[in-house]
Amino acid sequence: MAKIIAVTNQKGGVGKTTTTINLAASLAATKRRVLLIDLDPQGNATMGSGVDKSAVESSSCEVLLAEKPVREVIIKSEQAGYDVIPANADVTAAEVRLMDMPSREEQLRRALAEIRLDYDYILIDCPPSLNMLTVNALVAAQSVLIPMQCEYYALEGLTALLETIEQIRGASNPALQIEGLLRTMFDARNNLANDVSEQLTYHFGDKVYRTVIPRNIRLAEAPSHGMPVMIYDKACAGSLAYLALAGEMIRKEESGELAQAAV
Repeated sequence: MAKIIAVTNQKGGVGKTTTTINLAASLAATKRRVLLIDLDPQGNATMGSGVDKSAVESSSCEVLLAEKPVREVIIKSEQAGYDVIPANADVTAAEVRLMDMPSREEQLRRALAEIRLDYDYILIDCPPSLNMLTVNALVAAQSVLIPMQCEYYALEGLTALLETIEQIRGASNPALQIEGLLRTMFDARNNLANDVSEQLTYHFGDKVYRTVIPRNIRLAEAPSHGMPVMIYDKACAGSLAYLALAGEMIRKEESGELAQAAV
Protein backbone atom coordinates (compact mmCIF):
# COMPACT_ATOMS: atom_id res chain seq x y z
CA MET A 1 0.00 0.00 0.00
CA ALA A 2 1.29 3.42 -0.98
CA LYS A 3 2.90 5.74 1.49
CA ILE A 4 1.40 9.19 0.82
CA ILE A 5 3.77 12.10 1.42
CA ALA A 6 2.87 15.78 1.10
CA VAL A 7 5.85 17.91 0.07
CA THR A 8 5.13 21.37 1.39
CA ASN A 9 6.45 24.62 2.77
CA GLN A 10 4.40 27.81 3.06
CA LYS A 11 7.48 29.75 2.02
CA GLY A 12 8.07 29.77 -1.74
CA GLY A 13 11.38 29.26 -3.51
CA VAL A 14 12.74 26.56 -1.19
CA GLY A 15 13.03 23.77 -3.74
CA LYS A 16 9.68 22.15 -3.02
CA THR A 17 8.75 21.27 -6.61
CA THR A 18 12.36 20.38 -7.46
CA THR A 19 12.32 17.97 -4.53
CA THR A 20 9.00 16.40 -5.50
CA ILE A 21 10.10 15.77 -9.10
CA ASN A 22 13.57 14.47 -8.33
CA LEU A 23 12.58 12.39 -5.34
CA ALA A 24 9.84 10.77 -7.46
CA ALA A 25 12.37 9.98 -10.20
CA SER A 26 14.91 8.65 -7.70
CA LEU A 27 12.37 6.39 -6.00
CA ALA A 28 11.23 5.16 -9.42
CA ALA A 29 14.86 4.38 -10.27
CA THR A 30 14.89 1.98 -7.32
CA LYS A 31 11.98 0.11 -8.97
CA ARG A 32 9.35 1.61 -6.67
CA ARG A 33 5.95 2.40 -8.17
CA VAL A 34 5.53 6.17 -7.83
CA LEU A 35 2.71 8.64 -8.45
CA LEU A 36 3.32 12.40 -8.40
CA ILE A 37 0.27 14.58 -7.77
CA ASP A 38 0.60 18.23 -8.77
CA LEU A 39 -1.73 20.46 -6.73
CA ASP A 40 -0.05 23.75 -7.67
CA PRO A 41 -2.01 25.74 -10.32
CA GLN A 42 1.35 26.84 -11.77
CA GLY A 43 1.84 23.25 -12.94
CA ASN A 44 5.61 23.34 -12.54
CA ALA A 45 5.86 19.74 -11.31
CA THR A 46 3.78 18.69 -14.32
CA MET A 47 6.05 20.45 -16.81
CA GLY A 48 9.18 19.29 -14.97
CA SER A 49 7.97 15.70 -15.38
CA GLY A 50 7.80 16.06 -19.17
CA VAL A 51 4.02 16.58 -19.35
CA ASP A 52 2.62 19.59 -21.24
CA LYS A 53 0.18 21.18 -18.80
CA SER A 54 -1.64 23.05 -21.58
CA ALA A 55 -2.35 19.83 -23.51
CA VAL A 56 -3.81 17.64 -20.75
CA GLU A 57 -7.51 16.77 -20.97
CA SER A 58 -8.01 16.69 -17.21
CA SER A 59 -6.05 17.54 -14.09
CA SER A 60 -6.06 17.36 -10.32
CA CYS A 61 -9.00 19.78 -10.56
CA GLU A 62 -11.31 16.96 -11.68
CA VAL A 63 -9.90 14.67 -8.98
CA LEU A 64 -10.55 17.20 -6.21
CA LEU A 65 -14.08 17.91 -7.43
CA ALA A 66 -14.85 14.19 -7.96
CA GLU A 67 -15.74 14.87 -11.58
CA LYS A 68 -13.62 11.99 -12.93
CA PRO A 69 -12.32 8.70 -11.50
CA VAL A 70 -8.73 9.22 -10.44
CA ARG A 71 -7.40 6.49 -12.75
CA GLU A 72 -8.72 8.40 -15.79
CA VAL A 73 -6.61 11.43 -14.88
CA ILE A 74 -3.28 9.65 -14.34
CA ILE A 75 -0.68 10.11 -17.08
CA LYS A 76 2.34 7.84 -17.46
CA SER A 77 5.56 9.79 -17.88
CA GLU A 78 7.74 7.25 -19.63
CA GLN A 79 10.69 9.63 -19.62
CA ALA A 80 10.53 10.40 -15.90
CA GLY A 81 9.69 6.83 -14.89
CA TYR A 82 6.66 7.62 -12.74
CA ASP A 83 2.96 8.46 -13.10
CA VAL A 84 1.56 11.99 -12.88
CA ILE A 85 -1.75 13.60 -11.96
CA PRO A 86 -1.11 16.94 -13.69
CA ALA A 87 -2.08 20.48 -12.76
CA ASN A 88 -2.68 23.70 -14.66
CA ALA A 89 -4.60 26.94 -14.13
CA ASP A 90 -7.86 24.95 -13.83
CA VAL A 91 -6.81 23.93 -10.33
CA THR A 92 -7.43 27.51 -9.17
CA ALA A 93 -11.12 27.00 -9.99
CA ALA A 94 -11.11 23.80 -7.93
CA GLU A 95 -9.89 25.71 -4.90
CA VAL A 96 -12.78 28.18 -5.19
CA ARG A 97 -15.43 25.51 -5.79
CA LEU A 98 -14.17 23.34 -2.94
CA MET A 99 -15.20 26.02 -0.47
CA ASP A 100 -18.88 25.23 -1.11
CA MET A 101 -18.53 21.45 -0.90
CA PRO A 102 -19.31 19.33 2.18
CA SER A 103 -16.22 17.68 3.72
CA ARG A 104 -14.17 19.78 1.32
CA GLU A 105 -10.88 19.01 3.07
CA GLU A 106 -11.30 15.26 2.51
CA GLN A 107 -11.81 15.21 -1.26
CA LEU A 108 -8.28 14.11 -2.14
CA ARG A 109 -8.15 11.45 0.58
CA ARG A 110 -11.35 9.89 -0.75
CA ALA A 111 -10.09 9.94 -4.34
CA LEU A 112 -6.77 8.28 -3.47
CA ALA A 113 -8.34 5.45 -1.47
CA GLU A 114 -9.02 3.45 -4.64
CA ILE A 115 -5.43 3.59 -5.96
CA ARG A 116 -3.31 3.17 -2.84
CA LEU A 117 -2.62 -0.46 -3.68
CA ASP A 118 -1.32 0.54 -7.13
CA TYR A 119 1.76 2.40 -5.83
CA ASP A 120 4.56 2.26 -3.30
CA TYR A 121 4.83 6.04 -2.95
CA ILE A 122 2.45 8.90 -3.72
CA LEU A 123 4.13 12.33 -3.56
CA ILE A 124 1.97 15.47 -3.49
CA ASP A 125 3.46 18.77 -4.65
CA CYS A 126 1.60 21.49 -2.72
CA PRO A 127 1.18 25.20 -3.53
CA PRO A 128 3.48 27.57 -1.59
CA SER A 129 0.63 28.74 0.65
CA LEU A 130 -1.84 27.36 3.16
CA ASN A 131 -5.06 27.09 1.16
CA MET A 132 -7.71 24.44 0.62
CA LEU A 133 -5.46 22.62 -1.86
CA THR A 134 -2.69 22.27 0.72
CA VAL A 135 -5.20 21.28 3.42
CA ASN A 136 -6.49 18.50 1.12
CA ALA A 137 -2.91 17.26 0.70
CA LEU A 138 -2.25 17.27 4.45
CA VAL A 139 -5.50 15.45 5.22
CA ALA A 140 -4.76 12.81 2.55
CA ALA A 141 -1.12 12.29 3.53
CA GLN A 142 0.46 10.05 6.13
CA SER A 143 3.46 12.31 6.46
CA VAL A 144 4.94 15.67 5.48
CA LEU A 145 8.32 16.26 3.86
CA ILE A 146 9.50 19.83 4.43
CA PRO A 147 12.18 21.24 2.09
CA MET A 148 13.82 24.35 3.47
CA GLN A 149 16.76 26.63 2.91
CA CYS A 150 19.12 27.26 5.79
CA GLU A 151 18.59 31.01 5.95
CA TYR A 152 17.43 33.67 8.41
CA TYR A 153 13.66 33.38 7.99
CA ALA A 154 13.57 29.60 7.60
CA LEU A 155 13.00 28.73 11.26
CA GLU A 156 10.21 31.28 11.62
CA GLY A 157 8.41 29.85 8.58
CA LEU A 158 8.96 26.33 9.86
CA THR A 159 7.28 27.20 13.17
CA ALA A 160 4.16 28.40 11.33
CA LEU A 161 4.06 25.23 9.22
CA LEU A 162 4.41 22.97 12.26
CA GLU A 163 1.49 24.79 13.89
CA THR A 164 -0.59 24.13 10.75
CA ILE A 165 0.33 20.44 10.82
CA GLU A 166 -0.73 20.26 14.48
CA GLN A 167 -4.08 21.84 13.60
CA ILE A 168 -4.65 19.32 10.79
CA ARG A 169 -3.66 16.50 13.14
CA GLY A 170 -6.16 17.66 15.73
CA ALA A 171 -9.03 18.26 13.33
CA SER A 172 -8.87 15.77 10.45
CA ASN A 173 -5.79 13.55 10.32
CA PRO A 174 -4.51 12.40 13.73
CA ALA A 175 -1.97 10.02 12.12
CA LEU A 176 -0.14 12.80 10.24
CA GLN A 177 3.61 12.73 10.94
CA ILE A 178 6.70 14.71 9.98
CA GLU A 179 8.46 12.57 7.37
CA GLY A 180 11.57 14.71 7.50
CA LEU A 181 13.19 18.10 7.05
CA LEU A 182 15.34 18.46 3.95
CA ARG A 183 18.03 21.10 3.68
CA THR A 184 18.01 22.42 0.10
CA MET A 185 20.21 24.78 -1.95
CA PHE A 186 22.85 24.27 0.70
CA ASP A 187 26.22 25.98 0.51
CA ALA A 188 28.64 24.72 3.17
CA ARG A 189 30.83 27.82 2.67
CA ASN A 190 28.04 30.00 4.09
CA ASN A 191 28.37 30.49 7.86
CA LEU A 192 24.69 31.35 8.29
CA ALA A 193 23.65 28.19 6.44
CA ASN A 194 25.81 26.12 8.77
CA ASP A 195 24.40 27.87 11.85
CA VAL A 196 20.78 27.29 10.79
CA SER A 197 21.60 23.69 9.88
CA GLU A 198 22.99 23.12 13.38
CA GLN A 199 19.86 24.63 14.94
CA LEU A 200 17.65 22.34 12.87
CA THR A 201 19.59 19.28 13.94
CA TYR A 202 19.55 20.42 17.58
CA HIS A 203 15.76 20.95 17.65
CA PHE A 204 14.59 18.12 15.37
CA GLY A 205 17.28 15.45 15.68
CA ASP A 206 16.81 12.51 13.35
CA LYS A 207 13.85 14.20 11.64
CA VAL A 208 16.49 16.16 9.70
CA TYR A 209 17.70 14.09 6.77
CA ARG A 210 21.40 13.39 6.71
CA THR A 211 21.24 13.98 2.96
CA VAL A 212 21.75 17.62 2.01
CA ILE A 213 20.76 19.00 -1.41
CA PRO A 214 23.52 21.34 -2.68
CA ARG A 215 23.20 24.35 -4.89
CA ASN A 216 23.70 22.86 -8.34
CA ILE A 217 23.36 24.47 -11.77
CA ARG A 218 22.30 21.21 -13.45
CA LEU A 219 19.50 20.86 -10.90
CA ALA A 220 18.31 24.35 -11.83
CA GLU A 221 18.55 23.68 -15.58
CA ALA A 222 16.69 20.35 -15.68
CA PRO A 223 13.08 21.71 -15.36
CA SER A 224 13.50 23.87 -18.47
CA HIS A 225 14.15 20.64 -20.39
CA GLY A 226 11.06 18.97 -18.90
CA MET A 227 12.88 16.21 -17.10
CA PRO A 228 14.18 15.22 -13.65
CA VAL A 229 17.86 15.95 -13.11
CA MET A 230 18.85 12.28 -12.98
CA ILE A 231 17.71 11.97 -16.59
CA TYR A 232 19.19 15.33 -17.61
CA ASP A 233 22.56 14.64 -15.95
CA LYS A 234 22.67 11.52 -13.78
CA ALA A 235 26.24 12.14 -12.63
CA CYS A 236 25.80 15.70 -11.33
CA ALA A 237 25.82 16.56 -7.62
CA GLY A 238 22.08 17.30 -7.56
CA SER A 239 21.19 13.93 -9.08
CA LEU A 240 23.42 12.03 -6.67
CA ALA A 241 21.96 13.93 -3.71
CA TYR A 242 18.35 13.02 -4.57
CA LEU A 243 19.30 9.40 -5.15
CA ALA A 244 20.90 9.46 -1.70
CA LEU A 245 17.72 10.97 -0.24
CA ALA A 246 15.60 8.20 -1.79
CA GLY A 247 17.96 5.60 -0.32
CA GLU A 248 17.80 7.23 3.10
CA MET A 249 14.00 7.28 3.01
CA ILE A 250 13.78 3.63 2.00
CA ARG A 251 16.22 2.55 4.71
CA LYS A 252 14.28 4.48 7.36
CA GLU A 253 11.03 2.91 6.29
CA GLU A 254 12.47 -0.60 6.18
CA SER A 255 14.09 -0.24 9.60
CA GLY A 256 10.78 1.04 11.00
CA GLU A 257 8.94 -1.96 9.57
CA LEU A 258 11.51 -4.31 11.07
CA ALA A 259 11.15 -2.63 14.44
CA GLN A 260 7.35 -2.98 14.31
CA ALA A 261 7.63 -6.64 13.32
CA ALA A 262 9.90 -7.29 16.31
CA VAL A 263 7.41 -5.85 18.79
